[in-house]
Order: sequence, then C-alpha cells, then structure tokens
Amino acid sequence: MTQNAAPPPKLILRFTIIGLVIAILATAFAYVGGWLDPGRLTPDRMINTLEDNAGVHEGYRRNHAKGYCVVGSFESNGNVDSLSRATVFETGRVSPLIGRLAIPGGDPHANDGMPPIRSFALQFQLPNDEQWRTAMNAMPVFPVSTPQAFWELLKASQPDSQSGKPDPAKMAAFFAGHPETKPFLAWAKTAQRSSSFVNVEYNSLDAFRFIDAGGTTHFVRWGLVPEAPFTPMTEAQKQDPDFLSRDLRERLDKGPQRWHLIVTVANPGDPTDDATLAWPADRRQIDAGIVTIDRAQDQADGPCRDINYDPLVLPDGIAGSDDPLLSARSAAYSESYNRRTREEAESATSSTQEPRS
Repeated sequence: MTQNAAPPPKLILRFTIIGLVIAILATAFAYVGGWLDPGRLTPDRMINTLEDNAGVHEGYRRNHAKGYCVVGSFESNGNVDSLSRATVFETGRVSPLIGRLAIPGGDPHANDGMPPIRSFALQFQLPNDEQWRTAMNAMPVFPVSTPQAFWELLKASQPDSQSGKPDPAKMAAFFAGHPETKPFLAWAKTAQRSSSFVNVEYNSLDAFRFIDAGGTTHFVRWGLVPEAPFTPMTEAQKQDPDFLSRDLRERLDKGPQRWHLIVTVANPGDPTDDATLAWPADRRQIDAGIVTIDRAQDQADGPCRDINYDPLVLPDGIAGSDDPLLSARSAAYSESYNRRTREEAESATSSTQEPRS
C-alpha cells in the first residue's frame, strides 16, 4: 500500500494562514452581529427600540416613516471637481435624482406640525452604475456623538404607558449625563417649524472625505440651501396634519423647486468624528450646483419606496469619515430595510392566497 506524501511545508503554511483569516473574519462578523455578546448594542436592538417607541407599522421605515417621493436632477457647475474625482461633480447634469422628503419618527400617520425637523434623502444615479446616497436633516448638529448615546436617548424618550409621552425625569437625567447634547438643545429651544419642505436648509451633519484625482483627502460636510425663503409654520397649518404634502404639491404645480448644494471644507484640527460639533462659520464653502425637484409622488407607489438611503453608498471620490455614527446609521438602515421589505413580501403573498373556508 502506498502512502500519500505529506503536503510541503509551504502549502501547510498557506492553509494555516487561510484558516486563520477565515477564523478572524468569522469572529468579526459574529462580533458585529452581536452573537458573542448578547448585551452589546446591535442594529437589531436599535431598531427594536425604535419599534418600542413608535410601535410596529408594517411595511414602513422604522424612522422617518412618513415621507414623500420626489424626482428631479442635479446640475453640477464643476466648482468641486478639484476636491473630488467623483463624476457627480463634473460639469453637467445628473438625472434621475430620486429623493424622499420626510419627518422624523416611526408613525407613518404622524401630524406634520409636531416635529421641528424635516429630512431630505437623495440618490444620485451616476455613470458606470455608481450611486451616491445621502440622508440630510434640517438641523445644524446631531444630538449625540455615538451610537450608544443615541440608543440611550431612544430609551430615555420611550413614551410612558399612562401619559403616552416621555418621562421628563428620564429625559432630564439623560441630558444631564450627556453634556455633548448642549449645542442641539440650544438650537431646539429657538428652532421654528418651517411652513414647507422646500424653504428650509438640510445638512449632512456627519463629516465625509472627498478624494481628488491625485489621491489627496479633504474632509467635508455638505448641505442644501433652498432658493425659497424660510417662513414659519402658520396657525392654519397647525390644524392640518398633512400640510407638508399639500404645500409640496401646490408649490410643484407652480414650478420646480431648487436648492444649492453647498460643500463646507474643514480646516486642519476641525472635528470629523463628532456630529454634535459644528465647524466655525468662516470655513470655506463652495456652491457645487443646483438640486431641482420637478414632481412628487406618494411613497406607497413612488420610486423612493424601495430605496435604502444608506449614507455609505458612495461613488469613487467620496468616502466615509471616522464618525462612528456613519457605520451605525448604515447598519440600522439595512435592518429597517430588511424588516419592511420582508413585511411587504409577506403581505403580498398572503393577499394572493385564497381565503380559508
């Protein structure tokens, strides 16, 4: 009987290295998924907490559940192409631009007048099947700087079973233990609710990296500045739970609505990992072009319905920063997307089945 020759030492080493890499990757995925530490914050726990606060509304996003699809284009003026090699910033028109205007919260039937914040998400469809997705909010800073703190904020703001409102003592304790919330609270105390989706500024809040043709990195934030002048919500609008959608359609019936895409460039030493800190007002700002919205459509059958506005879906020339909120948002958006699309699929399947006798 012949014996199989032993593998040469180099082959054994190669198999050992491959096995080690697989083990490391498996451990990493287990850690990210929370499988090795049930008490660790995971996307699943984050979304569960959002559901605890607002209830489960099947088929809807777990946050910013009430929204409207919009369609338009972006006209780049080329002013930013020296900072980023992304094709979106080359002089010319990008179309289609599929967006979503929304209010925060998990209730798709919420009153438009309640939250002071509006949100605007966009998907730029670029050549070579590249996409740029960005989700912006109409506020200057984020309340907290870490995913853990955001989860703690959600827990503190959980509605009381009796009053249906957050417990003031729990909220006060949270803010007292998180001094990084002071800039957001200072803004919230004086912020006026806008009368429209189209007359308010939207900001990325998180920092990102622009990478130029030579490979040099530039830290930036971006925002949308409307051409329509800001006006506060009126008393009549406060009585209309859907005034934002009505206003949007009325304005679009009169013509397209426009915003300027403004890129703010960080100076050395500006914080890039903390969305609670605004950069000084004297930072370089560049008008990169005009976002135009031509039409709106209900999200139930609109083009934005099946888009996950993951902020880390980025084209070549744009990359994430060291802000920990970015990866957390990406993971939570994915979990929310998976849940609502699964619910839609199950609903569609059950509706096609014959009723039982």
